[in-house]
Amino acid sequence: MLNQISLFTENKQGALRKMTHVLAQANINLYTMLANDSAEFGIIRLIVTNPEKALQVLKDAGYQCRMDKVLAIEMGDTPGSLDNILENLEDANVAIDYLYISYNRKASTPVAVLKTSEPETETFLRGKGYELLDSF
Repeated sequence: MLNQISLFTENKQGALRKMTHVLAQANINLYTMLANDSAEFGIIRLIVTNPEKALQVLKDAGYQCRMDKVLAIEMGDTPGSLDNILENLEDANVAIDYLYISYNRKASTPVAVLKTSEPETETFLRGKGYELLDSF
């Protein structure tokens, strides 16, 4: 499993840059980022080189944030790959809290990053033959 940081930031011009500047100053590299907005605040999800340090520097900069465990599943680069993953999870009655697609720089393939509250999901997916990443 991977550590992912989720944080809240104001939905205003320059807010993303302010957050990335904090990470850059701490010499933390972003592997993947997802930004969702709402009327006043956005939720940013990050996978970074040093999640513990990133969490601390972001908190020190005044951000409300937390660390979560997420699964990163190698999808391969063929049509239907994500559908197969989702079919297996649906058949196992696994509820997905959220999912986004990222990219494995080493293998040059897409990766499905997902959060679930089901503790057995990692073991289940490995048992089905899926490759799960422990790092990007």
